[in-house]
Amino acid sequence: MAKKSTSRTRASGGSDMLGQLGEIAANCWWTWNPAASDLFARANRSVFLASDKNPIVALSALSASQKRLLATDEEFVADVKATHSEFRQYMRGRTWYAAKYGKKVKGLTAYFCMEYALHESLPFYAGGLGVLAGDHLKSASDLGIPFVAIGIYWKKGYTRQYVDKSGHPTDEFRSLAPNKTPLAEVVKPNGRPLRLKIPMGSRKVVARAWRLDVGRVPLYLLDTDLPENTAQDRKLTHVLYSGDRDTRIRQEILLGIGGWGLIKELGLKVSACHLNEGHAAFLSLERITERMKLKKQGFKQAMAYVHRTSVFTTHTPVPAGNEEFDPALIDVYLKGYLKKLGLTHEEFHDLARVTPGNSAENFGMTPLALRTSKYANGVAALHGKIARRMWKRVYPGKKLTEVPIGHVTNGIHLKTWLHPEMGELLDEFLGDSWEDKQDLARTWAACKHIPDESLWKLHQKFKAELIDFCRQKVKEQIRRSRSRGMKIAEADKLLDPRALTIGFARRFAPYKRATLVFNDPGRLAKILNNRKMPVQLIFAGKAHPADSAGKELIEKLIEYSQQPRFRKRIVFIEDYEMDVARHMVAGVDIWLNNPERPREASGTSGMKPSLHGGLNLSILDGWWPEGFNRKNGWAIGKGKDHDGTNASNRRDANDLYRILEKEATVLYYERDGSGIPTRWPAMMKNALETIPVYFNTHRQVKEYLTKYYLPAMRNA
Repeated sequence: MAKKSTSRTRASGGSDMLGQLGEIAANCWWTWNPAASDLFARANRSVFLASDKNPIVALSALSASQKRLLATDEEFVADVKATHSEFRQYMRGRTWYAAKYGKKVKGLTAYFCMEYALHESLPFYAGGLGVLAGDHLKSASDLGIPFVAIGIYWKKGYTRQYVDKSGHPTDEFRSLAPNKTPLAEVVKPNGRPLRLKIPMGSRKVVARAWRLDVGRVPLYLLDTDLPENTAQDRKLTHVLYSGDRDTRIRQEILLGIGGWGLIKELGLKVSACHLNEGHAAFLSLERITERMKLKKQGFKQAMAYVHRTSVFTTHTPVPAGNEEFDPALIDVYLKGYLKKLGLTHEEFHDLARVTPGNSAENFGMTPLALRTSKYANGVAALHGKIARRMWKRVYPGKKLTEVPIGHVTNGIHLKTWLHPEMGELLDEFLGDSWEDKQDLARTWAACKHIPDESLWKLHQKFKAELIDFCRQKVKEQIRRSRSRGMKIAEADKLLDPRALTIGFARRFAPYKRATLVFNDPGRLAKILNNRKMPVQLIFAGKAHPADSAGKELIEKLIEYSQQPRFRKRIVFIEDYEMDVARHMVAGVDIWLNNPERPREASGTSGMKPSLHGGLNLSILDGWWPEGFNRKNGWAIGKGKDHDGTNASNRRDANDLYRILEKEATVLYYERDGSGIPTRWPAMMKNALETIPVYFNTHRQVKEYLTKYYLPAMRNA
């Protein structure tokens, strides 16, 4: 009887354990909690790793025998129970927002964004905008901000980009079925699936919605791949940032107008809206229309209400990054708003023109967002200044200093990007609750007390992991394309764990100048192949599928990496995504960033290496002018703008070479008797002490809350 009782207890415990694992997998909370992620790897390691670390796929692939083994593993069952308890406590616990603001302000802030990067197993992102949005949601969850997010379920995500036999980047788009994700279809109270009918010109497109829980924050994703729609409309939500202008405008109608329709259908009490980039600007038109209809208000009164309850963040000083549409295309899809808003054709188009009355202008999503949002900001102090200069004409009669575009400097969600072992070191020296006080200087002051040897050896371990990761990736690339002129066995000789390692991982847009370091190949070769002070470079990145110039940069980089003088010193990693980024930011000694100043709005990737003692070597653009203090990295170019000439490229390249030759390598290889650099660890600790404390999304979200969200919600 005792044996049978034990058997039943184990079976029950195993069932509970699988249910608890499933509950953890269904919420993106696990993506920033290493203990949770580790559970899925332990449960089904091979499938978990092969599926871009997708816990839904890993758990669904468990065989009956695997489930029985896990159920009898007492340590595993106990760890699942403990992690599940931690998750439940997180979801139910009193939050920072509740403690500080309680119920003083009613309603939610709704956040609209075209892309979200939450984890590599959920490829609804292309690059920095999505990474920033994903980190924003995670901090909003941690802090308990009353928040809801709206986006699109990109069934085929963004490009998976690989280099073919000729060295040319090629694009693949893989479908991601909802049953392989934590997505849950939104249903009505009667249990039937929710359906929205969204006007697009002369017809209506049907959309459904999926809910994805990001900790405490619900993210709703719209999807038009339904049999009720035409083939053209079904493809609308297949691929992020793809298709012609007709497709693009319909996608943005879906996000802004469809997104607001979803909020109303769900009955969410939204008081303020945050447009994260101009893609969602049609939202304001729908809100004005609704206000006029429900409150029996005129256009000006309804516009004033939407204006004072809207927040708009612009993310790029690059003109091509600010969405525009041909006025004729706008007329095809949005002419119905003229009657709804009571505006003439010219008055309607003037809402989206920099200069009202200029019929030669396209319909600009940024001017529309600015005109309909009282609160507007850039994403770094320098970017705010550039944005005020760019958009001054939207505010006639105002001096440059009076243009109402401020700035909230971007940050990163520290736990998402922190190597678990670095987290253990920080727990030891900063205290177990340091994450709750991450935006306070006194929290990070204890970094001074971390022993040089401890920090150095841990970082060397991360670098060894990165190099092993790169070698495995190169082997995969060789198997896939046979284009490297290299045997698989040779990949094990790539890179040197003892060498100064520089990382460059970006979207390969031409203005980011991925190949600037090759401006003088001979000089670079001498730096990399210095026998006493060797240096190596690891590159990763993607170009937009339609960006031929960006793809040419990748081809050129591949060509350089295959030259004998660079062969073992330069590696390019294909298909840049979040897992590659995590390895790189933990393992590189120096993070290189050299855009054409002042075209980089922020550039959050450079904030992540400092969490692991990595140093920045960067143009004084984006966030770096605020972060650089001469003791936590180096500045290229002395704050001079790029004038569009090769002379500016040569100037910046020469400064880059000088820093590597005379400063960085000398410091790195200056060692004591035990082989530890004498001055380098002090810079590592300075970076650790001065950068994460400010450049984190907890500080960022709190700043949005106090400067914009709370005032906008009170205005409602």
